[in-house]
Amino acid sequence: MLPPQTGWRGQPLPDASPERRAGLGAGAAPGLCGQRLPVRSRRRGPRRPEEALPAAAPGARVPACAAGSAAPPARPAPPACPALPAAGMRSEAMPQLGGLERFASAGKGRGLRARRRFAVGELLLSCPAYVAVLTVSERGSHCDGCFARKEGLSKCGRCKQAFYCNVECQKEDWPMHKLECASMCTFGQNWQPSETVRLTARILAKQKTHPERTQSEKLLAVKEFESHLDKLDNEKRELIQNDIAALHHFYSKHLDYPDNAALVVLFAQVNCNGFTIEDEELSHLGSAIFPDVALMNHSCCPNVIVTYKGTLAEVRAVREIEPGEEIFSSYIDLLYPTEDRNDRLRDSYFFSCDCRECTTKEKDKEKLEICKLNDPPSAETVKDMIKYARNVIEEFRRAKHYKSPSELLEICELSLDKMGAVFEDSNVYMLHMMYQAMGVCLYVQDWEGALCYGQKIIRPYSKHYPSYSLNVASMWLKLGRLYMALKNRTAGVKALKRAIAIMEVAHGKDHPYISEIKKELEDH
Repeated sequence: MLPPQTGWRGQPLPDASPERRAGLGAGAAPGLCGQRLPVRSRRRGPRRPEEALPAAAPGARVPACAAGSAAPPARPAPPACPALPAAGMRSEAMPQLGGLERFASAGKGRGLRARRRFAVGELLLSCPAYVAVLTVSERGSHCDGCFARKEGLSKCGRCKQAFYCNVECQKEDWPMHKLECASMCTFGQNWQPSETVRLTARILAKQKTHPERTQSEKLLAVKEFESHLDKLDNEKRELIQNDIAALHHFYSKHLDYPDNAALVVLFAQVNCNGFTIEDEELSHLGSAIFPDVALMNHSCCPNVIVTYKGTLAEVRAVREIEPGEEIFSSYIDLLYPTEDRNDRLRDSYFFSCDCRECTTKEKDKEKLEICKLNDPPSAETVKDMIKYARNVIEEFRRAKHYKSPSELLEICELSLDKMGAVFEDSNVYMLHMMYQAMGVCLYVQDWEGALCYGQKIIRPYSKHYPSYSLNVASMWLKLGRLYMALKNRTAGVKALKRAIAIMEVAHGKDHPYISEIKKELEDH
């Protein structure tokens, strides 16, 4: 099974790294393509999205129910579902929000469906974070309160470790930051709870100060989250107990705790329903809880995409959606073949997907393309190479915690040489290791090397990913900024415009990221 990755939904919060096993936050690790480009003034240094890959999610989040379902083709007939209430009627059993409503189905549990038609690029849902935490590596370049990327942020006067846009933002974040401020002062550099622990601490505090439903829970309350407690194996239960120990260690003086059983349920809910917030290059910014967004079920043929504007999650249509049609997002990276995707879903979300793509497996042949040779490799040879590819992906995921950039690059190059004897460059396992190699090159500021890998990646990405994929947009964006840095303005402008075309649908035309990219074009 492939490790979790960044993507449309971000990535899931659980991480099997040594730090995660101890309930601690992981340190920065090189070799990730979340590394940003030096085109604008930004804080440098390695970033560690919990995933090593692009593609995504991301944003992975956790399902409110445990079932995959088919997403209809373009302009489909509305799927069979319970009749919509007459105009003006509302029901406690079917909460509604704008053109959306929650519904219940015996086969799928809870879900979200459209009450009216939505066009491609149209905003369906905007949900403020119930709680959010900025990843430690972004402090100083992003506001801890609103996640805005700005220069000249002001430090918290006590701990000196949190940064804010202005006094208003600091005051608004204080009820949450005060949980950590004194602890940061006490532990200093040894203050390192994982983001899962930090989120859970904030949920406990929020539930005490705001027992009523919040603006983030119009369709689904945090207390309604699915935990899949009965499906947790011993390893996952051990990870939760480590998180509980870390929660007591770092927050003992500032929280009233429920009993251990209740904490186990809460951590399981966070692991299943947490989102990671990413920037325009899919670099990890932080983690958050978006209850209403968590109501959406998964499909590998999603009809919406989730993006972020600070700590606000926005859901937009990437296909035309008809009244009565269920809303589907993707919880995982969609680059990989059916077996890998479902391994990932079963491991993190405890279900298998039965969407059209998983049923037909129609894209698997292209995703696992084999070299066209006079003497083609045998089925056994291909099977062995797929097994090798999965193992080397896992090896790299672990190695990024302790190996040097040169050692990581060597793993990438050796694996690409070996796989290249059987796989075409467009094979997803080749693309995975190329992406890792690109990340290492960016980390060591080898712009030419990064560009070389990116040029090989972008076309297969455009073929393998769905329309308006953030993974494709972020790759065009990286390529555009690399071209600009290497003084190839013509290619840079073309690549950046391709990124903008996707992002205007996925993020909305008024998103600050799009304004920044357009300004880059003007400046060059």
